[in-house]
Amino acid sequence: MKFIVALAFLAILGSLASALIFMMRSGPSDQPKSKNMVKALGLRVGISIFLFICVLIAWQLGYIHPTGIEAGR
Repeated sequence: MKFIVALAFLAILGSLASALIFMMRSGPSDQPKSKNMVKALGLRVGISIFLFICVLIAWQLGYIHPTGIEAGR
C-alpha cells in the first residue's frame, strides 16, 4: 500500500510539473497552451481523488490505523 501511495504522490507532482511547463510555454500565436495545461491539472485532480479513495479503503480494511489524539482530550 505504501508503494501505491508513493507512486500516486509522484504522479501528482509530475502532473503539476507538466502543467507548469505547458503554462510557461507559448503557442504559435503567443497564447499559452491552456488545453494541455487543463488536461494536466485534470489528471492531477483525478489522481488525488484516487489516492484519497485508496486511503479510505485501506483504513476500512484495517491496513492503516489512525494514531492521533484520542477523542475527548
